[in-house]
Amino acid sequence: MFCTWGAQHLVPLFLLLSCALLPGQCHLYNNQYSGDKVIRVFPKNEKEANELKNMYQQLQVDLWQPSSIRHIGKDTVTDVHTSGNSSQVLLTYLTKAKIQHKILVNNVQLMLEAQQVFRPRRKRRSLSRYDYNEYHPLHEIESWMFYMNKTHHDLVSLFTIGKSYEGRSLYVLKLGKDTNSYKKAVWMDCGMHAREWIGPAFCQWFVKEAINSYNTDPAMKKILNLLYIYVMPVFNVDGYDFSWHSDRFWRKTRSKNTRHQCYGVDANRNWKVHWSDEGASLNPCDNTYCGPFAESEPEVKAVAQFLYKQRKHVRAYMSFHAYAQMLLYPYSYQYGTIPNFSCVESAAHNAVLAIHSAYGITYKHGPASSTLYLTSGSSMDWAYNNGIPYAYAFELRDTGYYGFLLPEGLIKPTCVETMLAVKNITMHALKKCR
Repeated sequence: MFCTWGAQHLVPLFLLLSCALLPGQCHLYNNQYSGDKVIRVFPKNEKEANELKNMYQQLQVDLWQPSSIRHIGKDTVTDVHTSGNSSQVLLTYLTKAKIQHKILVNNVQLMLEAQQVFRPRRKRRSLSRYDYNEYHPLHEIESWMFYMNKTHHDLVSLFTIGKSYEGRSLYVLKLGKDTNSYKKAVWMDCGMHAREWIGPAFCQWFVKEAINSYNTDPAMKKILNLLYIYVMPVFNVDGYDFSWHSDRFWRKTRSKNTRHQCYGVDANRNWKVHWSDEGASLNPCDNTYCGPFAESEPEVKAVAQFLYKQRKHVRAYMSFHAYAQMLLYPYSYQYGTIPNFSCVESAAHNAVLAIHSAYGITYKHGPASSTLYLTSGSSMDWAYNNGIPYAYAFELRDTGYYGFLLPEGLIKPTCVETMLAVKNITMHALKKCR
C-alpha cells in the first residue's frame, strides 16, 4: 500500500487517516528506499571507469547521472542510487580500489519523507489559490489545466492530442491572443522523464506568469500577440503518475513489453531520428531502452504527429528535463555543427546569461553530443530535423546535491531564472534564423 496524495484512489480511507493522524506510522512508497544512498563517483582513468561499469551491472544500480552505464568514461562523474544492501558493497569496493567518491544522500527514504512533498493531510485548496511553489500529482495538474482554460479563455485554450498507453488524455494548453493574422508558434513540453518533477512545475509556472504578466510586461504581450505557445505540462502522464504512487525514481513510460517483465520505454530515445543508435539501449530493462521500434510509444507518436502537421508554423521547440544545469541544442546523435549554428548558439548564450542574472546560477550550453554525451532518438533532434529552427533541451537544477529530489523551496528560483531564458529564446524565435 502507498500513502501519497497522488494515489488516493489506490489507498483505503482508513490507511489515509492513519497516515494523517499517526505521523511516523506510515512510510512513503512502502518504505522501499530505507537505507538507500546516492553516491557520487569520480573515475580518474579508463581502467576505473570500466571497473565501475562492471560493478554497477553486478549490483543493478540506478544511475542518476549519466543515464546509461555506457556513458561512463574517464573523468565522467557518476551519481548512482544504490539499495540498502548494495550500498555497503559498493562503498567497500570503492574504498579498497581507492576510487574517489562521496555520499550525496545517506538515506534516500529519510530525504523523501523530510521534504513533505506528499500531503494526505493537505486540505484541498480552491484552484484560484493553486500553489505554484509545490509539486502536484497528475490529477491536480489536469484540474488546473481545465481551470486555466475556463478562467482565461481569452488567452488560453485546452485540447488533447491523443491517449497514453494506459488510456490517459494527452492535454496541451495553447497560449496566445487569437487574431485574424498568420501566427508562428513555439512548443514546450515537460515531464518526458517521470521522475524529473521540476519540469511539470516549470511548465505550470510559465503558463501562470505568461497570463498574469500579459497586461504589464511588454515583452510577454508581444510574444502572446505574435505567437502561439503550446505547453504540454506532463508528456509522460503514465510514468509521472506512477512516480507519485509506486516508484519515485521511475523514468520511462509504462508500456508493457510482451517478451520481458520490464515495463516502459525512454521517451527521449524513441523518436524517429537515428533511432536505436549510439546512446540508446535495446535492453527493455534499461532506463535508456529505445523501444521495439521508433514512435512505439503512443505519447511520442501523438506529439510527433501534432508537431509534424504544425512544422511550418513552429519556430522553436523546448523540452525541459533535470538535472545538470545545461541548455543543449542539436545534435545529440553526432558530433557536428548545425547549419544555423550562429543564431541557435547566440540565443542559447543569451539565455544562460539571463539565467545567471537572476540568482547567479551557472548553466553550461552547447551541442548536446559534446556538452553532455551522444544519444539517439531524441525529441530535440527530431524537431530540428523536421524544420524547427530553434530546438533546445533544458536540464534544470541542480548539479546533483539533490538530483531528482529538488526541494519545493527551490521551485520558485528555478522557475524564475528559467522563465527569463525561455522569454529570451522566444523573442529570438520571432526573428528570422539565417
